[in-house]
Amino acid sequence: MYDLTFFRTNLEKIQQRLATRGFTLDIESFQELDRQRRQCVTESEQLKAERNHASAEIAKLRKAGEDTSKRQQEVRAIGERIAELENHVDKFDSEFRDFLARIPNLPDETVPVGRDERDNREVRRWGKPPEFSFEPKAHWDLGPELGILDLERAAKVAGARFAVYWGIGARLERALINFMLDLHTREHGYQEVLPPFLVNSASLYGTGQLPKFAEDLFRCEGHDLWLAPTAEVPVTNLFRDETLNTDHLPISLCAYTPCFRSEAGSYGRDVRGIIRQHQFQKVELVKFTKPEQSRQEHEKLTRDAEDVLQRLELPYRTVALCTADLGFSSAKTYDIEVWLPGQNGYKEISSCSNFEAFQARRAQIRSKSGKGKAEFVHTLNGSGLAVGRTWVAIVENYQQEDGSVVIPAALRPYLNAERIDRSGGRLL
Repeated sequence: MYDLTFFRTNLEKIQQRLATRGFTLDIESFQELDRQRRQCVTESEQLKAERNHASAEIAKLRKAGEDTSKRQQEVRAIGERIAELENHVDKFDSEFRDFLARIPNLPDETVPVGRDERDNREVRRWGKPPEFSFEPKAHWDLGPELGILDLERAAKVAGARFAVYWGIGARLERALINFMLDLHTREHGYQEVLPPFLVNSASLYGTGQLPKFAEDLFRCEGHDLWLAPTAEVPVTNLFRDETLNTDHLPISLCAYTPCFRSEAGSYGRDVRGIIRQHQFQKVELVKFTKPEQSRQEHEKLTRDAEDVLQRLELPYRTVALCTADLGFSSAKTYDIEVWLPGQNGYKEISSCSNFEAFQARRAQIRSKSGKGKAEFVHTLNGSGLAVGRTWVAIVENYQQEDGSVVIPAALRPYLNAERIDRSGGRLL
């Protein structure tokens, strides 16, 4: 979301920067809307001055004992026109808000310019993909063979893009959630929060999912409630319409939530297995920072997410998204991609984004210290991590020739086990 004055005075620069995202800004429509609004405001101000003058004149006429009925009628007509113009201005303001709400954030100057994901820039790599003496399997084969993943029964219960975990497969999911929360709260300095899993429209507007991406969400019929697509939405909106104490920034929060997405724009992508689901679990990292510290905190948040993979000894790479591949609200994003042997490639497991003031302006989240002026905070978030994809990465990277899966050392205290084999899965 943009400040209207900033937008009005920087139209060409904004248009050029948005073009690097592949977004075409309709300057002509904005200028025509702005012209009509200004015209109404100017006429209204002129009429208010005229009404004030006429009211003073009526007072004098009354004092002199003269008839003021005609002049009073003229003043009433002026008042009716002013009310009409103010209604027009309110309508134009609403159209401005809708116009601006559909425009993506400006890319940070450090974001590489590109046309699609092929222009994303690799920043670093960690670990080496494992070498196998056998042909590694994908999780959609390994999981059912071990009896820990059941896609057929999930489809019977809910449809495609859902999963059932059995036995130690379910425990592995739960262990990952606890491991991630413990790491981020005990070592990385985040405060854990458990937010609602249902959110209202105002919350989705605040973080930028509405109005543009309604088709990607699940809505509860008959209620102003939606299933949260990510913990970013409820956690960021905890401070909606509030002014925080600047001295308390940065605020670092982490939350586990199930996430629900219709994936309306992703049909045909990642159709096998559990890479792209309608329901999945995630541990999210969210920060509220001063504007001058958001870049530094963005780097720290990304490293915090990477640390999960390092502790689990899973190879990954981190890439800076180019301008055309940025999410709607993001000014800069790093994608962390984990190596999946069964698919012979890297797959996104976390997106760590700096939204600068874009979300804070939509959600009206400010900070202030003492008698200083309140300003919009910067918001950041990233998956720390997507639990299902971490589950996949463990099963595929730690698979053994006999079909079992070794449990990473960091997770063994949570599972009280060292290996997943056929005895730990479905019993029936």
